[in-house]
Amino acid sequence: MEIEHRLYIGGRFVPAEDGATLPSLNPHDNTPLADVSMAGKVDIDKAVEAARAAFPKWSRTAAAERGRLLLKLAERMEEHAEELARLETLDTGHPLRDTRALDAPRTAATFRYFGGMADKFEGSVIPVEAGFLNYLLREPLGVVGQVVPWNFPLMFTSWKMAPALAAGNCVVMKPAELTPLSSLRVAELMAEVGFPEGVVNIVPGLGAVAGQYLAEHPGVAKIAFTGSTATGRRIVQASSGNLKKVQLELGGKGANIVFDDANLAAAVNGSAFAIFHNQGQACIAGSRLLLQERIADAFLAEFLPLARSIRLGNPIEPATEMGPLTSTVHRDRVLSYVRVAKDEGGEVLLGGAPPDRSELSRGCYVEPTVVRAKPADRVYQEEVFGPFVTVTTFREDDEALALANGTEYGLGGGLWTANVQRAHRFAREMKSGMVWINCYKRVNPASPFGGTGSSGYGREMGFEAMREYTQAKSVWVNIDAQIPAYYPRQD
Repeated sequence: MEIEHRLYIGGRFVPAEDGATLPSLNPHDNTPLADVSMAGKVDIDKAVEAARAAFPKWSRTAAAERGRLLLKLAERMEEHAEELARLETLDTGHPLRDTRALDAPRTAATFRYFGGMADKFEGSVIPVEAGFLNYLLREPLGVVGQVVPWNFPLMFTSWKMAPALAAGNCVVMKPAELTPLSSLRVAELMAEVGFPEGVVNIVPGLGAVAGQYLAEHPGVAKIAFTGSTATGRRIVQASSGNLKKVQLELGGKGANIVFDDANLAAAVNGSAFAIFHNQGQACIAGSRLLLQERIADAFLAEFLPLARSIRLGNPIEPATEMGPLTSTVHRDRVLSYVRVAKDEGGEVLLGGAPPDRSELSRGCYVEPTVVRAKPADRVYQEEVFGPFVTVTTFREDDEALALANGTEYGLGGGLWTANVQRAHRFAREMKSGMVWINCYKRVNPASPFGGTGSSGYGREMGFEAMREYTQAKSVWVNIDAQIPAYYPRQD
């Protein structure tokens, strides 16, 4: 597979100004896939300049035409779905069965959704005093900077890029230095379907260099970031120079609550997907399993064997259900939390180590891990971001709600119950941007995605995303010649 590895600026693939590169590694065995150009400050300046030059014409392009290009891109991505899925698997370690069934189709669907929305995002007329017409316009912001994480790089490229382009903005996107390849391939497809030069610029680079400078840049009107809460706080500080708009999708510590009236088989299978899909490398992962005491033993009697049976292996093999973590550094971080759990008196019920298989020894693998934990434990409070789930029990509803709301995060959470009143009460009272009832980790391009508290602010997807990438302009018109255009003097 020929993999593009240079920066995409002004419609051309170019090396970094200083020649800097970083190898992109296959996390299955840490073999190199490509040496990828790493953007520095000069490259970010060039990308912002290209986007600023393209913005006047792109923002005045008919919304239907912007939508047509997004729809063409969606079609082209569907034609290359297998290639994109395999590329994402090689670069991230996400199993091919998932990139085929979820990542690639969801990415195309997101571009298709916002392609259809481009000419349907309306302003409004506001009822004001007689004699005046007051209408609201939604205008693009200008050049937006976007920072994409390493866990779902292909999908998040569409989540960020599609609404920004549909609304008439130009984009400078920085993929994570660990997983830039699928974003660069999207740039190639965009050029093929006819996106104008400079409208989209893709600049892989180190977060502390390219990401920081993009957040600081005075020519950028907005920065949209997905990543850790600690980095999100630095993004806010960096953005203050020109008071740019900021959108943050940060960490999570999802509470997944199972009540004693739940459909146990559905809850067991759904809870396994909630934490072990993509090796637990998801901000919305159901990483805190809260079990009602009366069914806790019965649940674990089914959940632990299911987790133990998950097929770990080379993610490019179709039978693999769980692949490696995306980097050696992150694998070691996840394993460090096993030591933390033991030091805190937690009981490791399953896993907690790399698999004992020679063919996986060079990769970044961690077994599915289940740990009993108390609400005050670090492993209960802190985001591990791996195939690592804590188990805590509760007796009654109020205790479950307090446990669910007992961390600084508020991104996603779920519950399993047959009680409709309980379900709606928890949906209302859980401090979470998203709540799933008798399911987990459902997403759709039409449904807003985002959190509260230390999980950030702003929303991806849906009409909310279009609002995030536009600004409101209020226009007043005097339509009654008898009404003076000023406040009359009082004699």
